[in-house]
Amino acid sequence: MKIIGLTGGIATGKSTVSSILKDLDIQVIDADTVARELSKKGNKVWSAIYDNFGSKFFLQNGELDRGALGELVFSNCDVRDKLNKLTHPIIQAEILTLLQELKKKSDPAFVTIDVPLLIESGWSSIVDEVWVVAVPRDLQLQRLMQRDGFTREQAELRINSQMSLEDKCDLADKIIDNSSSIEYTKEQILDILKNYETREDIGWINQKGRNLQ
Repeated sequence: MKIIGLTGGIATGKSTVSSILKDLDIQVIDADTVARELSKKGNKVWSAIYDNFGSKFFLQNGELDRGALGELVFSNCDVRDKLNKLTHPIIQAEILTLLQELKKKSDPAFVTIDVPLLIESGWSSIVDEVWVVAVPRDLQLQRLMQRDGFTREQAELRINSQMSLEDKCDLADKIIDNSSSIEYTKEQILDILKNYETREDIGWINQKGRNLQ
């Protein structure tokens, strides 16, 4: 089972790449989805945040106030580092459990974990390859402002809170340029996958690729 670590910058289009991989019947584990589940009231991440940051970042119903916490962590690197050190080990442990269960159940040729801070958090050690989804910074900024309704300042704060895409690309095994059409992104993914020679995957990928056209 080859484990692909999918990462990139905010608003570079990791979800687009994940969707294409799912269409190719490749299992994708989304770290953000895992984190949201663990952040529900009473769960492990929820408890870690409550114990270390207090009740001011929680709504009246007890659920996490993501907006309030997000405003703080994207403007204060010390708080962001503290939050990441608290939550990332919990999320990683859950993902490792999911990977183990998947291997026992079906042992697929490929599985992808979609992790925004994969490189920064040292998660590279649990994957076989790192794929980085990249776009030019101006396009990244434009997409983020349009997607989330941020001002330019808010968008730049979020982009600057992450490792630069240039540095991520330097550490990548594969780079996917998502600055053009979805069709071009698909072509790149299929080209990458066709280079693998595990079991009957090449014929399977060719067939799935034709179905995506």
